[in-house]
Amino acid sequence: MSTATLVLTAAGSVILLLFLVMKARMHAFVALMLVSVGAGIFSGMPLDKITETMQKGMGGTLGFLAVVVALGAMFGKILHETGAVDQIAIRMLKTFGEKRSHYAMGAAGFICALPLFFEVAIVLLISIAFAVARRTNDNMVKLVIPLFAGVAAAAAFVLPGPAPMLLASQMHADFGWMILLGLCAAIPGMLIAGPLFGNFIAKRVQFASPAADSFPEVAKDKLPSFGFSLSLILFPLILVGLKTIAANFIDKGSRLYECFEFIGHPFIAILIAVLITIYGLAYRQGMDKSRVMAICGEALQPAGIILLVIGAGGVFKQVLVDSGVGPALGHSLTGLGLPVALSCFILAGVVRIIQGSALLPSRA
Repeated sequence: MSTATLVLTAAGSVILLLFLVMKARMHAFVALMLVSVGAGIFSGMPLDKITETMQKGMGGTLGFLAVVVALGAMFGKILHETGAVDQIAIRMLKTFGEKRSHYAMGAAGFICALPLFFEVAIVLLISIAFAVARRTNDNMVKLVIPLFAGVAAAAAFVLPGPAPMLLASQMHADFGWMILLGLCAAIPGMLIAGPLFGNFIAKRVQFASPAADSFPEVAKDKLPSFGFSLSLILFPLILVGLKTIAANFIDKGSRLYECFEFIGHPFIAILIAVLITIYGLAYRQGMDKSRVMAICGEALQPAGIILLVIGAGGVFKQVLVDSGVGPALGHSLTGLGLPVALSCFILAGVVRIIQGSALLPSRA
């Protein structure tokens, strides 16, 4: 099939998806699955190949995210119910002030996300944004946009983020220069796309905290200290960060290297954090086992819907990739004769949208 046809198929699929979700008010999961089938048919894929590709896309996307989102949702919910995230929110508001709370969220996202994948950082930090919104009665858009911008800037530009680290190793770049240039790009980008744009768009788009999100019912004398609350949030980040350090300073294949790789994997890091939060905080506050089980169950209900939509996005991505749309777009862009820097930027953005991953454009 010609390149023009494949490109038109991709563009038409995106337009149809927007129509189904925004105008026809179809659920995003159903719309994504339907558009994926249509994209496969119109790109010329064999019918049996379409279903195989859909299964591959769903499994490949959720194989990592399902565990991270589920554990992260339980982790954040327990921290909320025990008052830990509220303690962090109170300290942030005292330090930055309510009028600059969106800058605090951007800084928190930028610093905490350095050793993490984008998705993992969002799962671990989103509960702080909800806690700050409860305290300030502020528009969630004003707080979440800076958080996303801070996480995205750290994940895209600054070592030891996974994507910049991969790029530096592939290009044999000097780590010192990578850090310096990364900070020069990341900090202005975070400020513009985060607090400044968030403050601007929040005047036009309103998003309130979920109705189920309320102040934790914990007596003041049982609230955890700020230091202990912060250490719980940072604990999985530190484990993943130790893995990143080990990858650069410890011989691969050694027993110590394998240990760091194991405990620094997001699955293990968040699992340990959940266990510490349950046994070191929830039970110490007097929560019974049935209450803890109920909290974990409540956390998984919205996570299930989120995972289905993410998985459907992975299906759409995989259909576009296996149908040849991805390579076709790449060849089209490189053949336009644009400056190298601009071509790389556009190609990375296109691959980012198609692949649904912040790491894969670096590999491309």
